[in-house]
Amino acid sequence: MTTVLLVDDNPKYLKDALPYYGYDVFTAADGIQALKILSQNKFDIILLDVMMPNMNGWDTLKEIRKHVETKDVPVIMITAVDEEQKMVAGLRNGADDYIIKPFILQNLLARMEAVLRRSRRQENLPKELPFTSPDKPLQTLTSREKEVLQMAAKGANNKEIAEKLVLSEVTVKSHMNSIFKKLKVTNRTQAVLLAIQMNLIKN
Repeated sequence: MTTVLLVDDNPKYLKDALPYYGYDVFTAADGIQALKILSQNKFDIILLDVMMPNMNGWDTLKEIRKHVETKDVPVIMITAVDEEQKMVAGLRNGADDYIIKPFILQNLLARMEAVLRRSRRQENLPKELPFTSPDKPLQTLTSREKEVLQMAAKGANNKEIAEKLVLSEVTVKSHMNSIFKKLKVTNRTQAVLLAIQMNLIKN
């Protein structure tokens, strides 16, 4: 059975629902409690709420990624804060995916399955090789598109990218749209996540 650590100060809904789908769920009310549990147990995946008392999700994620025992455990952030800049920053800190409250349970389940598949596939790869998908879509990006994507990964908005690369905002937007199409994603957060997974950007 897949083990899940649910870190949330209000866990009842997911704690009750996930076992019906084959997950063994453990809970922690905040980041401090979560880190203590993680020091004593191994989990397949962590669902990590952002807004919590004592230690928030961002700080908890940073601590999780610092330790050898937990640095590779998949983490899905659960947040009511739909702010793209914070999502991108979270990806760079090691989040594997995001879901925004309120969410549909089936959507979360699909994301969990996708993250777990990706994690298990990486575990079976030789350690010296980066994760790449069969069609290697990042190879199709131009050097300028890679520059734009790398700046987006650092949290820069279109205006900041335009100023740094001496482009118009319209041109930056055009590059972003091209990146989305080539990577088969719908927004910059997904694009950054894919780039991190494929080792173009270090998290």
